[in-house]
Amino acid sequence: MRRPRSKPSSSVQSSVQALAAEPANRETAPLRPASYSDAGLSELFLDMIAAEQGASANTIDAYRRDLADLSDYLTRSRKSIASADTEALRGYLADLDARGFKSSSVARRLSAMRHLFRFLLSERIRVDDPAAILSGPKRGRGLPKVLSIADVDRLLGYARQQAEAADGAGGVRAARLYCLLEVLYATGLRVSELVSLPSSAARGDARMIVVRGKGDKERLVPLNHSAKQAMTRYLATAAAAEKAAATAPKAGAKGSKWLFPSFGESGHLTRQHFARDLKDLAGRAGLSPRLVSPHVLRHAFASHLLHNGADLRIVQTLLGHSDISTTQIYTHVVEDRLKSLVRDLHPLAEG
Repeated sequence: MRRPRSKPSSSVQSSVQALAAEPANRETAPLRPASYSDAGLSELFLDMIAAEQGASANTIDAYRRDLADLSDYLTRSRKSIASADTEALRGYLADLDARGFKSSSVARRLSAMRHLFRFLLSERIRVDDPAAILSGPKRGRGLPKVLSIADVDRLLGYARQQAEAADGAGGVRAARLYCLLEVLYATGLRVSELVSLPSSAARGDARMIVVRGKGDKERLVPLNHSAKQAMTRYLATAAAAEKAAATAPKAGAKGSKWLFPSFGESGHLTRQHFARDLKDLAGRAGLSPRLVSPHVLRHAFASHLLHNGADLRIVQTLLGHSDISTTQIYTHVVEDRLKSLVRDLHPLAEG
């Protein structure tokens, strides 16, 4: 039974028509692969998820890389996105496996293909969906890397010492890194949300900050006393350095849009820069840099909250997860805590 297809969306219909004229009878007319370039179809799809689904720049870049890799494989196989069949896509998945891709990476590439070909079908560029019946690799339930509370205390304590000891431009960088760590561990923000915080987030009386997350959705996240103190120290250090040297944009100044400004294209500190600084700090603090990253601190925020009795739904809201199933990767922490409670408090538990 033929799958019904939706009417092409207005946001991409004109681009579709520009790629190739609509055949008079799409149900029976054969596809003309030469009329559709892989790059053109990929960009059409990316325009759609940006305009209609509110996909972030990072999500779009990830899709672009995945689809470019698919296109390279199909080109070597003398096929294209417009002409690929199910066997060609199975071949691509096998090629990923042969190249040593992890099952999680293969599953992500498969998800990108499914979204792309579902879009091409809905826009009547193709009359079939060759990715619909593909099955992905079996994925074990991976547990997130998490730092212990003692490790986080060690990292924050060392960062605070560095911020107090340094001066000049080095003092600004140390104060900024300490501020970033305190805010990250206090809020569990995604690293992209953290580095792009507006300067208004540092208002002295702010107990909550508004965070714009995935899909351009906003949520309120509370700030604790330590994070606000770290912000105050960072702003004061930056202001003093600005007054003395006037060589860098002043954090939180009226002319600065970002809390963590830089001279880069984005106007604010990049994710990569923060990750490098964090790994360097971890190594100097006596922790393994391999086990420390901004995302690991986000995991620590969630796991430590749950370990201390927070409700899973509250943690979901704080993390900005749209689906509770995403937050459930942390349920192993709850399970361990329940076992501990039964062991320590149940009257019949073995001593």
